[in-house]
Amino acid sequence: MDKFYDINIAGLDRKLLRCPLNDKIDIGAFIMFGDVELTVRCATELLKKAPDFDIILTAESKGIPLAYEMARQSGKTYVLARKSPKLYMKDPVKVEVKSITTARLQTLYLDERDVELMKGKNILIVDDVISTGESLYALEQLTAHTEGHIVGKM
Repeated sequence: MDKFYDINIAGLDRKLLRCPLNDKIDIGAFIMFGDVELTVRCATELLKKAPDFDIILTAESKGIPLAYEMARQSGKTYVLARKSPKLYMKDPVKVEVKSITTARLQTLYLDERDVELMKGKNILIVDDVISTGESLYALEQLTAHTEGHIVGKM
């Protein structure tokens, strides 16, 4: 088996390192960190397909550069669900998620200011990789706590 998986994303060719998930399944390690060209191109292409939205919501993950670039290009705000509570969080909302990439239970947190910011807004959820859907589900649960309206998931 090849060590890499060849892929074309938004017109750009990349080689993803194959990483064994278990005895039967390998996943391609898709890492946007440091790949500015890919991040900008993916953001541009995703925004062409995105519904109208007010705020982008993403998890503290490798998807941060993509969410940032989509927010920058669209002129919209993005909110980051954190993996641990921060000192500035007085009354955070939290949900648990089992991540396939970390193979353990994690908790995602939203600051009360972010909850208020998202209240009644149209939310676009952005994640770097969708495998089991658990991270998306956790972001959906967080959005429900904000009374925001999910208009799309990318």
